[in-house]
Amino acid sequence: MADSSSASQDANALGLLLDKRLLSRRALLRNMAGLVLTGGSLASLATACGLAPGTSPVSQPTASHALGTTIFTYRGHSAGVHAVAWSPDSKRIVSGSDDKTLQVWDAATGEHVLRYSRHSNGVTSVAWSPDGRRVVSGSLDRTVQVWDAADGGHVYTYHGHPGVVSAVVWSPDGKQIASGGGEDHTVQVWDAADGGHVYTYHGHSGAVDGVVWSPDGKQIASGSEDNTVQVWDATTGSHVFTYQGHALAVSTVAWSPDSKRIVSGGKDKTVQLWDATTGSHVVTHHGHTEAVEAVAWSPDGKYIASGSDDSTIQIWDAATGSSMFTYRGHANLVYAVAWSPDGKHIVSGSEDNTAQVWQA
Repeated sequence: MADSSSASQDANALGLLLDKRLLSRRALLRNMAGLVLTGGSLASLATACGLAPGTSPVSQPTASHALGTTIFTYRGHSAGVHAVAWSPDSKRIVSGSDDKTLQVWDAATGEHVLRYSRHSNGVTSVAWSPDGRRVVSGSLDRTVQVWDAADGGHVYTYHGHPGVVSAVVWSPDGKQIASGGGEDHTVQVWDAADGGHVYTYHGHSGAVDGVVWSPDGKQIASGSEDNTVQVWDATTGSHVFTYQGHALAVSTVAWSPDSKRIVSGGKDKTVQLWDATTGSHVVTHHGHTEAVEAVAWSPDGKYIASGSDDSTIQIWDAATGSSMFTYRGHANLVYAVAWSPDGKHIVSGSEDNTAQVWQA
């Protein structure tokens, strides 16, 4: 009788899970947690859900791919995830954390590839080189470090900033790197091959929290706690114009794929879209209820994703500013958002210690 009863329970449980194939892995885990199963039954259910025996359901890809579906959650960090970046071929992701590490993992499965642990304090920013061979990371430890994306080997350390490094970006041609200072209020441009200093931009009067290179390689935009975004010549460092649409500190900036527009997010809870040539305002997105920490363009330039201290990521129309979808997978502040180069997925990093990959 006991064997018959157990088999019946297993069959009912399996039916329940199959009826809910469109739910996220996290929802499936909650369902499984409420079932009393033998070890063999649990293995059978895991197989039915597409999981290999012994793996964690919450870190596995989902079968459903509707907009906003969580593909998997990466849980390799022990502190808040402040930076994320896709490899140019969309196959890997690097995430940087307050736990002082950067971790590279498979973008399709979340499988850990390597750990970079040479920073002595929290990681604030990260960028992949255009050729996919190297990674640059900025930190609270006042350094910018360049390292090998394949094996994590250290290449060199840039020591130009006297304080926190809050932003890093690689030039589109891969020849230079720009880094923003959280305390010295500067953006420094230097040689990506050997760290040789090229020039320093001194236009800001507050900490520089966001730096982005235009896709055509001609200009750089930097967002600051002085409430401005400044656009300047990437070759000479000469100032072009200043955007003053934000009422509070600017946390993040991103250039459109066609180099024609810039989007900026700030502590004033807004995301503002404006002309990259003239600085004229185009549209403001008012969907967030707290400070905006991260923005990213879709590769086709039609949509923008914005992450906020309200724990959400919102996808909205770049032409109208109208909301299209809100992702609520994180349990705490969202610090980082990146759209995959192939346009299929978004990765977001949060104070909840996770990076989540979801359907864009």
